[in-house]
Amino acid sequence: MKIKSRWMLIVLSLGVLAFFAASEGARSQAGGDQPDYRNPKLPVEQRVADLLSRMTLEEKVAQTHALWMRKALIMDAKGSFSPEKAREVLKNGMGQITRASERKGPRENAVFSNAIQKFLVEQTRLGIPAMVHEEALHGHAAQGGTSFPQAIALASTWDVDLVEKVFGAAAAEIRARGAQQALTPVLDVARDPRWGRVEETYGEDPYLAARLGVACVRGFQGKGPGVDKQHIFATAKHFAAHGQPEGGTNSAPSNYSERVLREFLLPSYEAAIREAGAMSVMPSYNEIDGIPSHGNKWLLQKLLREEWGFRGFVVADYDGINQLQTLHHVVASKADAARKALEAGVDLELPDIDCYATLLQQVKDGRISEATLDKAVGRILRVKFQAGLFEDPYVDPDYAEKITNNAEHRALALQAAREAIILLKNENNVLPLNANKIQTLAVIGPNAAKCHLGGYTEDPGRCITVLDGIKTKAGNKIKVAYAEGSRITEEDADWRNWYMDKVTPADPVKDAARIAEAVQVAKSSDAVVLVLGGNEQTCREAWAPTHPGDRDSLELLGKQNDLVKAVLETGKPTIVFLINGRPLSITYISEKVPAILEGWYLGQEGGTAVAEVLFGEYNPGGKLPITVPRSVGQVPAYYNYKPSARRGYLFASVLPLFAFGHGLSYTTFKYDNLKLSEPSTGVNGRTTVSVEVTNTGKLAGDEVVQLYIHDLVSSATRPVKELKGFRRIHLEPGQTQTVGFSLGPEALAFWNEDMKHVVEPGAFDVMVGPNSVDLKSVRLEVAER
Repeated sequence: MKIKSRWMLIVLSLGVLAFFAASEGARSQAGGDQPDYRNPKLPVEQRVADLLSRMTLEEKVAQTHALWMRKALIMDAKGSFSPEKAREVLKNGMGQITRASERKGPRENAVFSNAIQKFLVEQTRLGIPAMVHEEALHGHAAQGGTSFPQAIALASTWDVDLVEKVFGAAAAEIRARGAQQALTPVLDVARDPRWGRVEETYGEDPYLAARLGVACVRGFQGKGPGVDKQHIFATAKHFAAHGQPEGGTNSAPSNYSERVLREFLLPSYEAAIREAGAMSVMPSYNEIDGIPSHGNKWLLQKLLREEWGFRGFVVADYDGINQLQTLHHVVASKADAARKALEAGVDLELPDIDCYATLLQQVKDGRISEATLDKAVGRILRVKFQAGLFEDPYVDPDYAEKITNNAEHRALALQAAREAIILLKNENNVLPLNANKIQTLAVIGPNAAKCHLGGYTEDPGRCITVLDGIKTKAGNKIKVAYAEGSRITEEDADWRNWYMDKVTPADPVKDAARIAEAVQVAKSSDAVVLVLGGNEQTCREAWAPTHPGDRDSLELLGKQNDLVKAVLETGKPTIVFLINGRPLSITYISEKVPAILEGWYLGQEGGTAVAEVLFGEYNPGGKLPITVPRSVGQVPAYYNYKPSARRGYLFASVLPLFAFGHGLSYTTFKYDNLKLSEPSTGVNGRTTVSVEVTNTGKLAGDEVVQLYIHDLVSSATRPVKELKGFRRIHLEPGQTQTVGFSLGPEALAFWNEDMKHVVEPGAFDVMVGPNSVDLKSVRLEVAER
């Protein structure tokens, strides 16, 4: 009996061992003993569901948090990551780290990011990595990052391929330092130039903003939907209607009808999401029809997710959730703000742990359902899987140093600056300058010797001013004399002063002395380049009443017009080059100065590009992405106005100073033989618009061919013209190129009186030309068939 029992025990043990061996083999075939969320071969949705099922409530809430000003809680006195200090702060994980690059070069940044990820992966229960986001409005806003031209300047290139390359380069630099998301692009359509954030946009037109926005997202994200180690997720912001605030003041109400929203203020976002697959969206600070965007269910749920099919995650603008209480007064507490935002569809709070710190208790108390929290956390986890963070959250510090602001990226920044420069006026061919006829060139003005890069900039480590660029180009052949001439603000501001609250107008007494000095310099020179405009204090994000950035005037600040008058009185040939963040009403200059160029903010290589254009080494081909009004009284001044607008003013013209799409060249172009492949088509049909463009001058140059349409009769009013196509081309002297555009329902449709997006039968004027004014036209008939 004893022997038999022992034998049965042995048999039973062998059976158990066999069972476990079989189970182990099954687990090996299914990916080993690792949980599903760690198996990269499984679908992302399955991995998300598995991970969510394993998470405690505390771990879920932690994924909705970010760490910014409190980063000191995980750093030692030298700014390095401290595992000992991090054990309390990161014990449940962390959704995001805000701007890990601050005060760190490429290598230090990469090491810091790696240390955070190593701790989260190895020292937390589930090993969930954090995402890191960065600012990248015109290149990575971090020490050493390549500073490309500001967004409004990139828009002036009208070059989709170039914009995609710029943000592809920025993405590579950002990812190399350990981040996976950029809070870019700004897709707001800038329809009020008083607004201080105009410089961050792609201008006033929804079609142009959409095309460049799509290019930006594709540059950042690559082919998608996931991103590799050279790409990052883009964030479409500020959603929505942020670019035409009441009174032109930042974050003011934008109370527009649904038709205006859908026709003018939303198309750029829709294109970025539907076409380019943008994986993140940031709500705007403003309200629409009384509902702040951070608590707007129609905007974030019905429109964004249900109608447009958005599959990414929504991140709050900095302090945007708390502003539901402090600014908009639609809730009474941080807890109420958190609940309203989460239920509206804001998944993650930025930049720091604030209102969403209340989520844990609110879920425990039943004020927020865990299912609602799970939806937000699931969306956050999904993008982490798509970023490949669970497979490889680390970066190579050597590579970060190698790629940041390398020669290739500097060359790209220079090319972008060249293409961005707009020749507004060139009376009697004053430009380009003939270096053989100039012995002394005066470079004068408040922006001549300053490094102006625009907002959301950190030190790129190099910056070529206009004075630097001209001196280098002039070499030993031309003497370059410099005078400041006047100041815009007494702080003598550049990109470093963008953060300063205090803004002091230029001292008129000191400016008088500066102008007198400039006149003497001009008198002793053969020609004068005046570098004028605005600076980073006078056009910027006004994030508080103590930090102004919007204006109630578009005139040049300080004594700049007096400086121009004084220099012109010397009789010297004079050129004005503008560096600024918004359109300026330079009425006097446009009348009196023979040659004017607009540069906006041209990035770190800007001075070299300016010199090349001035001396004719590069032929400018940029075009205005926004109208330049004669005065602030013309606002709104956008070109695509309705037929009942622009009736006229007493004693003044309704015509702008410079029209949307305007930009000259050192050569000339002729448009011929505009035609349609199908002069008549159905509401679902297509036609091809073609035009022959010839370079009729003596120099090679770029031209931006622009296509506009006008619906002659419609059930709801339509703009007098709408941009529907453009192409930047390069032509040698005498060369002709046929440029074609496909025109179909997506261009002809509009929101009718029943709010249906349809093409109505009838006649359309199809117009092509070099700007929004000088257009050739052909008629298209659309039939109901």
